[in-house]
Amino acid sequence: MNFSREEIIKRADIIVEALPYISRYSGKTVVIKYGGNAMNNPDVLRTILQDVATLKIVGVNPVLVHGGGPEINAMLQRLGIKSEFINGMRVTDKDAMDVVQMVLCGKINKRITAALNTMGVKAAGLSGGDGGLIEVEKLPVKDGVDYGYVGKIVKINTRVLESLLSEFIPVIATVGVDKDGAVYNVNADVAAGAIGGALEAERLMFLTDVDGIRADEKDPASLIPQISVGEIQKMIKSGAVTGGMLPKVASCIDALNEGIKNVLIINGAIPHSILLELFTDSGIGTLVTK
Repeated sequence: MNFSREEIIKRADIIVEALPYISRYSGKTVVIKYGGNAMNNPDVLRTILQDVATLKIVGVNPVLVHGGGPEINAMLQRLGIKSEFINGMRVTDKDAMDVVQMVLCGKINKRITAALNTMGVKAAGLSGGDGGLIEVEKLPVKDGVDYGYVGKIVKINTRVLESLLSEFIPVIATVGVDKDGAVYNVNADVAAGAIGGALEAERLMFLTDVDGIRADEKDPASLIPQISVGEIQKMIKSGAVTGGMLPKVASCIDALNEGIKNVLIINGAIPHSILLELFTDSGIGTLVTK
C-alpha cells in the first residue's frame, strides 16, 4: 500500500505524540473492565483486544476483567430461566448461577483468551476461583432484597496476578468463591474496582457501551468530561445516576479510596478507545477523580 508523504508524516506525528505516554505507563499496571452489548460485536471486540495486546507489547501490564451480561441473558432466556435486575445487580438463584458460570468462564473467557493469544502476546484465562483470586461472602439482604448467589468481595489474592503479570495478560471472569468453595456471581464493575485497588494499578478503565457519565442519562450531549467523587455522590442522591451506572460509579469511588489515582469510564465501541485515552493528548469519556 502506497501512502503520500503527508500521510506518512501524519502517522509519524501520531507515534511521536504517543511516546511520552508510553514512557509514562511502561511497567505500570492498567486494569481494564470490558462489558456491555459491545461485547457481542466481533469488530469492536477485535479492536479492544488489539489495544490490550499493544499495551503489553510496549511494556504496560494490562489486566482484563470482563462481564458478559447480554450473553448470560440470552442463555437464560433460551433455557427458560427467569432472572431480574434490581439496583443494577442480577438476582441469581442456583440455576441462574450455573448459567452465569458456564457462559462467563466456559465461553466468553476462553474466547477472549484465545483471541489475545493470536496477537503476539500470551494471555491466561482465570476465574475468581482460580488460586482463590476473588474470595467472597454472600451479599447480605438489602432493603428486603435477597440477591441469591451474589457475592460480596472480601479479599483479592494479588499473588495470583503478580505471578502472571511479567509474562501474561490475565483475563478474569468475575465469579468468586466463599470459604466453603461455593461459587457466587460478582458484579464485574465491582470486581474490576477491587482488583485495581488491590494491585494499586496506575489506572482503571471501564469500557462500556455509553460514552461516560451524563448529566442527563438520556442526552448524549450532556457527557461530563471530568467529575469528582463528591459531585458523583450528589448525582446519586438526586437520582441522576441510576440502574447499571450505579455499580460503575460505586466501583470508581471504591477504587479511588483504595489508592488508584484516576478512573475512566469510556465507550468501548469507539475503535481503539484504550489507545486514544492513554496515548494521545486528548482523552475521551469521563475521568473520575478523588
